[in-house]
Amino acid sequence: MEVAALTQRLCSFEIRRLVLMIGVAVVIVVVHQCFELPYGKDFYFSPADAGLASVVTLLGNDTSSNDSETRKFDVVGVVGVMVNETDVLGLEEFELEKKKDASNITVQKSFPVGINRSEDDKPVEGKIIDFRDDSVPRDSRLGESNKVENDPKPISASEFQNGDGIVSVVAQGAGTDSPEAVSKGDIKQTTEPLQFVSVTLHDVSSMTSISTLRKWNPRPTSISQMNSLLLQSPISSSSMKPRRYSTRDRELQSAKLEIENAHITRDNPGLSASIFRNLSKFIRSYDLMEQKLKVYVYTEGEKPIFHQPLMRGIYASEGWFMKLIEGNKKYSVRDPRKAHLFYLPFDSHMLRLKLNGTSKKGLEMYLKRYVGVIAKKYPFWNRTGGSDHFLVACHDWAPRITSKYMGSCIRSLCNANVARDFKIGKDTSLPVTYIRSVEDPLANLGGKPASERSILAFFAGGMHGYLRPILLHYWENKEPDMKIFGPMPRDIESKRLYREYMKSSKYCICARGYEVHTPRVVEAIFYECVPVIISDNYVPPFFEVFNWETFSVFIQEKDIPNLRNILMSIPDEKYLMMKSEVKMVQQHFFWHKKPVKYDLFHMILHSVWYNRILQLKK
Repeated sequence: MEVAALTQRLCSFEIRRLVLMIGVAVVIVVVHQCFELPYGKDFYFSPADAGLASVVTLLGNDTSSNDSETRKFDVVGVVGVMVNETDVLGLEEFELEKKKDASNITVQKSFPVGINRSEDDKPVEGKIIDFRDDSVPRDSRLGESNKVENDPKPISASEFQNGDGIVSVVAQGAGTDSPEAVSKGDIKQTTEPLQFVSVTLHDVSSMTSISTLRKWNPRPTSISQMNSLLLQSPISSSSMKPRRYSTRDRELQSAKLEIENAHITRDNPGLSASIFRNLSKFIRSYDLMEQKLKVYVYTEGEKPIFHQPLMRGIYASEGWFMKLIEGNKKYSVRDPRKAHLFYLPFDSHMLRLKLNGTSKKGLEMYLKRYVGVIAKKYPFWNRTGGSDHFLVACHDWAPRITSKYMGSCIRSLCNANVARDFKIGKDTSLPVTYIRSVEDPLANLGGKPASERSILAFFAGGMHGYLRPILLHYWENKEPDMKIFGPMPRDIESKRLYREYMKSSKYCICARGYEVHTPRVVEAIFYECVPVIISDNYVPPFFEVFNWETFSVFIQEKDIPNLRNILMSIPDEKYLMMKSEVKMVQQHFFWHKKPVKYDLFHMILHSVWYNRILQLKK
């Protein structure tokens, strides 16, 4: 009996010790996970009942779901904020990508996937849902070769398994390039509190919600900071300093002196002084451009990438400029020795189309070879390192593919993102003009008087990028005077209705898409609607000469929840003044088959001329 009792006590002791050891091991594992996982990650799995809402929470690498039914998903929201534990890694966005068949992912009317019905782009079949700026091809015809080596790489991924395949939710890390400092000293970016905005996937029978995190850009470059950058010393580098100034450069130096000493002009017929930073300097600079400027257009380069402009669609600005400068007898010269500036006549959109399937690196190398051709044949590129050369490009990829081998040029870019490759004081911001009719690019201009504009704010467009779904999340169907929609159909009646909304609204929301630029800025000006630009780090067109704050409103992306309050706080007197200035600035955004004074062709050319002059020392 004693032996049996002793044996029983020993067994009980061993069992208790075993349980204690298991408990300690579990605690160690849990504590280890808490310290090892970056801030914001979670490994808690929450089961859901069959037939009810199944929640999959993505706070890191782990998700859970017990749903095994075949579903068709709809995206009706987007993520809020994601923060890295140490340093902010740049814009981190989430991408929903269907790995088997993009057509199996559908969305509600305001979130189209199969066919893009926005005013920005042409319809694209089988388009994947993309909440990132620059990560995957946006045309379903393109393959993996479009991803370049230095593209951002995933830091976490979660997969939701369903009967139709796998929907991958990918959190993207930062690329190798860090955002540029907005002042002489580097500004260390700091994190902000987490914010949640849902991404919801659902079907008829049940709903699956994915709550994810995304970080706002914590330190966007404000419009006032951009103004400060413009006032700093002009961009210069060793490649921009010729061994000795040419005769043409000395002519530009003389022009610079005249501009700086321009007689004060308080008013000018047809020009509003308030929309300009300095009307006197602008008038003097413009007059000198008309008197002196000569441009040599390189004849090298084969069609259709070179010398064949595309004059319709969202990228039409570069095509119209190419067409008008190549046929211009006033500014173009055949003898390059007489030129002050040298134009590189390629179409970035056509480059993208004709070299379809080529990565950004491949397109970059293509342009490098072209620079090599002209540098070998002519002495002008090597004389200044390309600083007296310029290009005009509107495709999203243009900043990236021109930054390395054409970075010393003056680049007129639609995608004018100061946090990336755009250099204020050297590069110029090109307006996005969506041309639907080459014969009549100025059709349907104008809008209702202020007293008849009953709509406070209007937006309609495709869910491109991360920002627009956030805009709809907060303001779609929330207030009767806030007409915030997803994409509208592309039929004639819907296009007419789109124009009527703009013509009947006080403010037109110009929210960024995949990149910082949008055609709505120019559209708003056309229809005499005050532009409300919601696009952090976007440098508006002709920034070096226009005082944009007199005829537009800038709202940071993080302030979207307060959008209506911000607009309602603007006094009526200020709104009326801004609307009148929008009317005055219209003429500078018009294309004409035969250029007229102060029109868009001349404004683009003037910006290039003006920035080149600023680079030169006296």
